[in-house]
Amino acid sequence: MHNQAEILVSETQGGTQKQGFRILSNRQEFSDEIKERYTASGQYPIIETPAFPKDKKVVVCYLGTFNSGDHKVKEITSISAKDNILYVEIPKYESGGMAIQVMSNPWFVFSVPSSYQFTSVQLKYSK
Repeated sequence: MHNQAEILVSETQGGTQKQGFRILSNRQEFSDEIKERYTASGQYPIIETPAFPKDKKVVVCYLGTFNSGDHKVKEITSISAKDNILYVEIPKYESGGMAIQVMSNPWFVFSVPSSYQFTSVQLKYSK
């Protein structure tokens, strides 16, 4: 099953140290997740919570910890679901040069068709 996914929120900081995901079931969970992620990164919520899509599943995905660079997800190249695994392909992006902040914990929230059934999320990096 192949379809489009939409990124709702994406940030380079505030995620967890380990990779993981969670399905958000309503607007309140979505709003709370955004507030919690910004608080974890020491920021104040600087965005307005996007509308919660009624006809899609909303997933928050934590990429884990990176030792250097900026690993913010800016687009989803492709998405598919097979054998209870959601495959999310994202372009490989890493900022170059020296950075003051050398550790990053990126996270992003995206929506997928509500018909997708999955128990795990696997990220694939494209060139």
